[in-house]
Amino acid sequence: MYPFTFEPILKEIIWGGTDIRPFKGLPAGSEKIGESWELSHVEGNYSTVANGPLAGQTIDDLIRRYGSTLLGKKTVQQFGTTFPLLIKFIDAQDNLSVQVHPDDRLAQQRHHSPGKTEMWYVVNATPGATLYSGFSRPIDADEYLRRVADNSLTDVLQRYDVAPGDVFFLPAGRVHAIGAGCFVAEIQQTSNITYRIYDYDRRDAEGNTRPLHVDLARDAIDYTASPDGRTTCTPIANTSVPLVTCKYFTTSLLYADKPIKRDLAALDSFVICILTEGSALIRDNDGHELALHCGQTVLIPAATQHLQIIPSPHVTLLETHV
Repeated sequence: MYPFTFEPILKEIIWGGTDIRPFKGLPAGSEKIGESWELSHVEGNYSTVANGPLAGQTIDDLIRRYGSTLLGKKTVQQFGTTFPLLIKFIDAQDNLSVQVHPDDRLAQQRHHSPGKTEMWYVVNATPGATLYSGFSRPIDADEYLRRVADNSLTDVLQRYDVAPGDVFFLPAGRVHAIGAGCFVAEIQQTSNITYRIYDYDRRDAEGNTRPLHVDLARDAIDYTASPDGRTTCTPIANTSVPLVTCKYFTTSLLYADKPIKRDLAALDSFVICILTEGSALIRDNDGHELALHCGQTVLIPAATQHLQIIPSPHVTLLETHV
């Protein structure tokens, strides 16, 4: 095995923008691309290997062929043969819906699926860009239904002005919404379950509104007030800076302006590197080399012992593992 890149799965969405293609170095297009699924094992959206002798194979093919050598023994013990993370870039030209995701218990009960805990790393933001994460004060289910009915739910959500480098951790159950002007990298459980609560009465080209899931969301919501869910990270040159640690993933930020070596031997997990700025050459302990640029995501197999990162001249990336 070797470091894998994948063909992006581009999603045209009503609120999407035009920044994902240039960010990733893709040919220009006129679509409103809201999301690029960088690495996915969601049914119907399996990522396809883009590089090397296994190009054309899906992430599902890799897991069936390599198992714990790709994922790590502890990952297989915890998540079985499902790749446990979904990696996205999100470009919000308009506001996303206000939404919530169920936890593992409720998602398994209703959908036979894992829940959805996630995090955002703000790659870029236009002046004045904001997002919502959690309630500004505790409410209850009755107030929730009343505010949905009179379109005032956002009045009790915690609103944040955002800037590049901001980090938000969103456990399942936290009501949230990305605002217009935000470009984020999202790391989440492998789940595509979203309960849409409020969509600004937005209509598509045919005049149709998108379906809402107000009643389903009622039992999924954490109605307590959220602590400040934002982490402003200060990069330290050539040092891995922790961002988020939870039972589903651990994510760090790495800014490098000189060659560095990452020791992965003790992790017993795959590592995902998401390049948010710059470019680099990576080289594993078996001598496999891969040139990467901004907007690319690479999967490092669990069997990899160490990885050398050679920036050109600098690179910023997110490192994620289980």
